Amino acid sequence: MVLIFNQKDPIPWQQALQKSLPNTKVEIYSPATNPDTVSFAVCWKPQPQLLKQFPNLQIVQSAGAGVDHITRTQQLDPDKITLSRIVDPHLSNDMWEYLLSIVLSQLKNTAVYTLANQHRQWTPLPYKRLQDMTISIMGLGNIGKHVASQFAALGARVKGWSNSPKELPQVDTYAGEAALSSFLKHTDILINILPLTSKTENILRKEILSQLNKEAYLINVGRGEHLVEQDLITLVESKHLSGATLDVFRTEPLPDKHPFWTYDNIQITPHIASITNIHSCITQIVQNYQLFRSQKTLLHTVSLQKEY
Repeated sequence: MVLIFNQKDPIPWQQALQKSLPNTKVEIYSPATNPDTVSFAVCWKPQPQLLKQFPNLQIVQSAGAGVDHITRTQQLDPDKITLSRIVDPHLSNDMWEYLLSIVLSQLKNTAVYTLANQHRQWTPLPYKRLQDMTISIMGLGNIGKHVASQFAALGARVKGWSNSPKELPQVDTYAGEAALSSFLKHTDILINILPLTSKTENILRKEILSQLNKEAYLINVGRGEHLVEQDLITLVESKHLSGATLDVFRTEPLPDKHPFWTYDNIQITPHIASITNIHSCITQIVQNYQLFRSQKTLLHTVSLQKEY
């Protein structure tokens, strides 16, 4: 097993995996790695086309819930390689708590009051109630379904949109490109949790966002490449959108000269909406390695054709 990590320290992962798999060599990738010996790779943002050098590679395991950092940088043969990802209930609940905090902040104006406090301004504003809002969620995977169900349980009107049909209690679900306009109609808060694929890249663009209610609010916790940045700025400046909270960006960290920093109504968080837990990840990686060695079906496999 080889660990190929960028922007993440591989040493704690190697130590934990080696302890759980004492009879397996768990190696951190380096130029000295013998590519012929590698059958199982654990990856986080591998260098482009790096995996081509491993002729006996059979399993590529993402070290997180997303796989776009692999599918968009590597050419994997679906007849030879299985791609898997992490599915962690803690990630779903962490995302839900993050989104709840952002939504309530918008409804109750706490972000506005934080800015007002800096100028010692006493400016009472009318607030909104969750039960009066339509919250529309793009992406109904494990995390999206959990978030949609939780908002619905609190009494919000909830819509969900996905590539393929889904059914959720108390959630109006839509599927496919033909249903996208109906899904967007009457939306007060749009939350993007889509996976990044060739079809979903740039989906948060003017043509789409203009279909939301006037003064709607955008929350992007998917990927930075989902958003056409200048289109968001245009819609915020025209006041068609009241603002946005962005947790993901095309370039991370967000450059200090990026225009998003200059807008009070564009809130920036540093990709922290839900953070991978190493302990639950290690458990799933060990399980998948053992399933691989037993020639059994792995957990949480990904379609290379669909890219999710």
